[in-house]
Amino acid sequence: MLMEEYMGSKTHYMIFAVYKITMDAIIEILKITIPGLIVFATTYYVLKQMLDGQFRKKELELRREAKNSMTPSRVNAYERIILLLERIHPSELVLRVHKKGISAKAFQSELVLAIREEFQHNLTQQIYVSNAAWNLTKNAKEETIKLINIAASNLPPNASGLDLSNSIFQILMKIDQNPVDVAKDYLKAEIRKLF
Repeated sequence: MLMEEYMGSKTHYMIFAVYKITMDAIIEILKITIPGLIVFATTYYVLKQMLDGQFRKKELELRREAKNSMTPSRVNAYERIILLLERIHPSELVLRVHKKGISAKAFQSELVLAIREEFQHNLTQQIYVSNAAWNLTKNAKEETIKLINIAASNLPPNASGLDLSNSIFQILMKIDQNPVDVAKDYLKAEIRKLF
């Protein structure tokens, strides 16, 4: 019986000893691992913050450079579109395109052709302006062509270019807001926002 008690207590002692050794080993491993994990996490956090800061700084620098290099092109585009709108304004267009002795039909064709050529010449400028500004520019072109065609349709077949000019000016006086003027005002307001 003594032997059994001795063996039983020895087994308990061995289990306890193995448990103690295992716990001591785990504690020693944790003593090394936990500070290592803390150092790793701290280093990771500090490096991430530093790299994120550098990335943001570089991104702002690149945006600033892009904006500075893009601004002259954008300003030029706004200038060219304003010039386009000035050139297709019915009152300016009639005076510029009119030829002495031209028929209304020929004058109508010349006016529409001049508008389309001006617009085609400036198509690439849409890259540099907002969609709203470009849509207003296209609308101004279309409405000006429509105005010319309406003015021509009200004339007799043998009307002169001078008759068409008068008809265009009469319609212009009845319009509250000329689409060309609306587009110009919008473009001017938009370019002011850039500066």
